[in-house]
Amino acid sequence: MARRSRLFNTAIRHICDWQVRTYRRSGGRRPATMRGIPVLLLTTRGRRTGLLRTRPVGYGRDGRRFVVIASNGGDDATPAWWLNLRDDPVAELEVGGPGGLDVVKVRASEAEGEERDRLWRMMSRRYPVYLKYTEMTSRRIPVVVLEPFDAPPP
Repeated sequence: MARRSRLFNTAIRHICDWQVRTYRRSGGRRPATMRGIPVLLLTTRGRRTGLLRTRPVGYGRDGRRFVVIASNGGDDATPAWWLNLRDDPVAELEVGGPGGLDVVKVRASEAEGEERDRLWRMMSRRYPVYLKYTEMTSRRIPVVVLEPFDAPPP
């Protein structure tokens, strides 16, 4: 698959900005899902600018951990939020809860080996669209684990 056009990416960026505003105003109730996948807001530090960037990301749960798939909708380009997390794995997420938005500090890592296989199976069974994304790109789609932490990083 070829990379998406600059115009398409600009439109997606505006839609994501709108989704972030709507999610926060609604306490995480809207948009509650993207393509049937529950959504959280992920805030990372830009690897080039150092600015905080927030994007809606589909997720699953593995115990107290959050699992996100860096699929970028099946595009050949790796999503910027994952590139940011590889440079600085400490991030913050906002997820809708019974009392509104819960804000959680997390540390990101890429799942590898058997853990990656298990989490990929879990996510693709729940949300089969991920299987379609693998057909649309030649890159190996990263499975990212967001581990909550209470203390500052070492």
